[in-house]
Amino acid sequence: MFPFKSLNPPMADWSGKTVWMIGASTGIGRATASALHAHGARVVVSARKVQALEDFVAQHPGSVALALDATDGDAIAAATQNLLAQGPLDCVVYCAGHYQAMRADAIDLPDMLRHIDVNYLGALRVMNAVLPALIARGAGHFSLVGSVAGYRGLPNSLAYGPTKAAMINLAETLYLDLHSKGIGVSIINPGFVQTPLTAANEFDMPALLTPEQAAQAIIQGWGQGQFEIHFPKRFTLWLKLLRVLPNRLFFGLVRKVAL
Repeated sequence: MFPFKSLNPPMADWSGKTVWMIGASTGIGRATASALHAHGARVVVSARKVQALEDFVAQHPGSVALALDATDGDAIAAATQNLLAQGPLDCVVYCAGHYQAMRADAIDLPDMLRHIDVNYLGALRVMNAVLPALIARGAGHFSLVGSVAGYRGLPNSLAYGPTKAAMINLAETLYLDLHSKGIGVSIINPGFVQTPLTAANEFDMPALLTPEQAAQAIIQGWGQGQFEIHFPKRFTLWLKLLRVLPNRLFFGLVRKVAL
């Protein structure tokens, strides 16, 4: 037996650490930022909704609001330089997301492209801005919020699922490239969580969690040095099983259960 070793340096003590949460106006991002603040972190919250950020800062003294559009590369670069001028970034979390259920018999190409722009290209813009500083420092953590929808192709996920599959692949590659440089990388793959994005779903969402439960799972995963943080296990482990099923079994099962 090989001894257990965390893939990332565990992040359990957040006191005095600076965390930049991009996509923090609602849902998982906001709840995680709030939980980090309670653990003593200096939290910088970013999103497009200025009022939501100001409300967060009013409720969390010492936190910082930085309005930002994840599709604006110049704004991301400027925001990064502004933050780095104030001190190092210990953890950067890309939680911005766009979601609309979609099937192949009702394609909305502009909306598909928006999924790509927000969910994936936004992550690349942030990565391009922050990684040079993390590499130069030889420390820090970069975390991406994916989804179990990225494990395999699923009904209603024509636009959303491929962007999350790309995030999973990106995180795996970043881990391989950055582990030896002292930088942690994690991918967060939630199941169903009560957020404004999932509120429009017209289908049953098994094992539905609150954003606060999701935040607790994320912080626990970081504290254990996990690379992939997925939750709730009673749901996500079944979906992980689908990843290894032969195609004939996978397609047959999904058609039977979800179509």
